[in-house]
Amino acid sequence: MRVVIQRVSEASVKVDNKIVGEIGKGLMLLIGVDESDENTDADWIVKKIIDVRVFSDDEGKMNHSVKDINGEILCISQFTLISDYKKGNRPSYIKAARPDKAIPLFEYFKDEMKKSGLKTESGIFGADMKVSLINDGPVTLVFDSKTKL
Repeated sequence: MRVVIQRVSEASVKVDNKIVGEIGKGLMLLIGVDESDENTDADWIVKKIIDVRVFSDDEGKMNHSVKDINGEILCISQFTLISDYKKGNRPSYIKAARPDKAIPLFEYFKDEMKKSGLKTESGIFGADMKVSLINDGPVTLVFDSKTKL
């Protein structure tokens, strides 16, 4: 599982020109599910996201987590994160999980995130989504459950 984390002051996602998810200050997550991913991959990344200290304290140092500031989470499925672009100019998505595996794991990820008590919203898996966000910083991280980076 690969997740791109962006610290935001606000973010929203539209499907068919209707807002289906929106948050204020918090983290916007782009989530890619690999064909080999399991619940343990989601568990590791959820814990890292909840605990990573990317929000500033009173001295301007990144010492607070999203949990510490009672921030909000917006989850967006994005299979293109699981791409292979080593050959040619067209990325291959062969390692991205198919919907029958990816949807339950994406739902599990969101459910585990909600257990943190933080407001957690999402887009719609597989839909053509329009994502808007205001980066705060910008601060962007990438977590990969396979490399633990």
